[in-house]
Amino acid sequence: MDKFKNLIVLGPLIYAIHHFEEHIIFNFREWRLKYFSDNNAISTETILIILSSLLLIFIFIHLIKNNRASAHIVLFFLMTTQIINAFFHIFFSFYFTDFSPGAITSVLLYLPVNILIIIAAFNEKFIKSYLEVFILFCLGALTFILFEMIGPIVIGISVCLTPIYYFFINRLEQNQMS
Repeated sequence: MDKFKNLIVLGPLIYAIHHFEEHIIFNFREWRLKYFSDNNAISTETILIILSSLLLIFIFIHLIKNNRASAHIVLFFLMTTQIINAFFHIFFSFYFTDFSPGAITSVLLYLPVNILIIIAAFNEKFIKSYLEVFILFCLGALTFILFEMIGPIVIGISVCLTPIYYFFINRLEQNQMS
């Protein structure tokens, strides 16, 4: 279970468990509205379906292509929706001294599972440097922040930009081989 392709399939599962914590056990939307503007008219269930479906599509693409570019797309998506999300829950729980629903699964699932995924990506040479992880982290943070500020349109924009990133990484890889 230490292979990248095996570990990434845990992404949708831990996202569903995280969503359960946020919206079934606790009320994340109520907590969020206490501190942030309401810029997301889409229901949390719809966001769950959209993000889970996109993650599964990116995982499926990686299982077919099995290259650095497809791994980067999966890692970018996990970085945005899980790792940065985890930091969001943890940071703002402390910042507001008010427990953010989602913080428990962030600490117990998002961070440990995604660390294992990143380690596997290094071991299988899908990631070649800490700089790549940092770039993916920054892109994920930017996307997450824009989503929080602007709303769901950011999902569409990032999905539309994904093929450009995919082809860029593929081109970079081809140039390094020649």
